[in-house]
Amino acid sequence: MSTKNWVKIACVVLSLSTSIAAHADIKIGALYPLSGSLALLGDESYRGLEIAVAERNAAGGLKGEQIKLLKADAVDAGQAVGAARKLTSVENVTAVFGSYSSALSFAATQVTEIAGVPYFELGAVSDNITERDLKYVLRSNPTARNFAEGTITAITQLVAPALKIDPKQLKIAIIHEDALYGTTIAGFQKKLAQEQGLNVVEVLPYSAKAVDLSSLILRLKGAQADVVLQTSYQNDTTLFFRQIREAGFKPRAVVGAGGGYSMQDTVAVVGAENMEGILDVDFPQFQTNERGAPGIGAFAKAYKERFGSEPRSGHSLINYVGAKVFLDAMEKSESLEADAIRASIASVDIPVGGTAAGIGARFGDNGQNQRANTAIMQWQDGVLKTVYPEAAAVTTARFSN
Repeated sequence: MSTKNWVKIACVVLSLSTSIAAHADIKIGALYPLSGSLALLGDESYRGLEIAVAERNAAGGLKGEQIKLLKADAVDAGQAVGAARKLTSVENVTAVFGSYSSALSFAATQVTEIAGVPYFELGAVSDNITERDLKYVLRSNPTARNFAEGTITAITQLVAPALKIDPKQLKIAIIHEDALYGTTIAGFQKKLAQEQGLNVVEVLPYSAKAVDLSSLILRLKGAQADVVLQTSYQNDTTLFFRQIREAGFKPRAVVGAGGGYSMQDTVAVVGAENMEGILDVDFPQFQTNERGAPGIGAFAKAYKERFGSEPRSGHSLINYVGAKVFLDAMEKSESLEADAIRASIASVDIPVGGTAAGIGARFGDNGQNQRANTAIMQWQDGVLKTVYPEAAAVTTARFSN
């Protein structure tokens, strides 16, 4: 074959390769705990991202190309590191979304930062994640400090007024799972309570994998705790409620900090009657007033159409909203290079109350959304309903004692 013909063939091959590359899907990683003890909340979080990506693809994708989600499962920090390495160095993803668990996020983001790949945290709450001077780590959801502030507000603005008592007279116990999630929130709770002159009688850590909390509950009974603040996952939440019934311990109020307290599955195990009146400070839930969260009704409808049920917790909603914010910023960026994406996100300006979760979006130099907030909800008749702030509330808080 002549040199001229070889040149023609090479040109055709190059043209085809360029065409295929131009129409290749944009790969985005989704790093969540999809197995193990955190799988339920990890999967619920992933569902929110999945809906946001489906909407974006239906609207034309990113820069005219469809998004391909690559799921990566991680049950601990070691697996999170391995999954992040595979996504960035083997799959060559444009960005990674995740991850619900603070421990997973903390580990995975160290890998993505070195690789120069944006990591969008949609659900992990530890403040440390965005306090490490990492350029390409951005977070849309509220932090542990926001959760702690919400639990203290629940005491001072809801519990104490309902009981017609000075909040400083209440005996408060703080219990928490002893990993990054629980420890960070509990630390802020203790600090904020002290600043407001509240009476903290116990601060008790425990393992989320514990199978017996009876000794901890005896400590709470002995301290005559009026209010219990618990930061927990699902298994330890259900264990706590089962064992306080067995021990006959009835605090005047229980306030959860997200996790297992927001799950319909928890109510299924514990029983609606045993969760009645329990408060939960968490990501906004779908039982929220539309005027404080425009688009929340459409999200709930999309969720039910896709998964055949109502949302199992607010984790899907907060992941959905955060993913939409970041995907919209990626669409508006000059390119899909990391620095261009970072610059586009820096210009995001959504007021509080401007999204389906009620949060706004404005990112600080550390990558943290400065307009992310929590809501205070209460289990009433087997449904978790927003009771504070007023703009988002669908009902008022009610207490029986």
